[in-house]
Amino acid sequence: MPSMGIYSKELRIRAVEAVERGIPRKDVVKTFSISLRTLKRWLRKRRDGQDLSPGTSTGRKRRILGTLEEKRALWQQLEENLDATLERHCELWEQERGVRVSPSAMSRAIRHKLGWTYQKRRRRPPSATKKREVLSANVLGG
Repeated sequence: MPSMGIYSKELRIRAVEAVERGIPRKDVVKTFSISLRTLKRWLRKRRDGQDLSPGTSTGRKRRILGTLEEKRALWQQLEENLDATLERHCELWEQERGVRVSPSAMSRAIRHKLGWTYQKRRRRPPSATKKREVLSANVLGG
């Protein structure tokens, strides 16, 4: 079953209580769109007296494009260095920001976060509309 992100405490409690009321686990899994493994983990937590609240993310802090100012800085770097390789962009970012970024992270930032494409040894910026959308303060989360 595909990951659905963080499940609310309310959903967790409702699913566990459904099993406790005698509803078969396979029906609970189907009804709440969760995996059997997830349900079993919640049931074990309940049995052990642990809280069913979702935990906090242990993910690392973004090394690139964590702020709107960084998005704008990378966009400017790309415009000023259209022929640069990914490795060169990583070097430039480290020189300017003091943060080492892997080529794969730089590639994701350029392609997925800013929408630039790579064609025939040159980076191509997206449309002016996409630039306004990416660099506007309203769209920081993406």
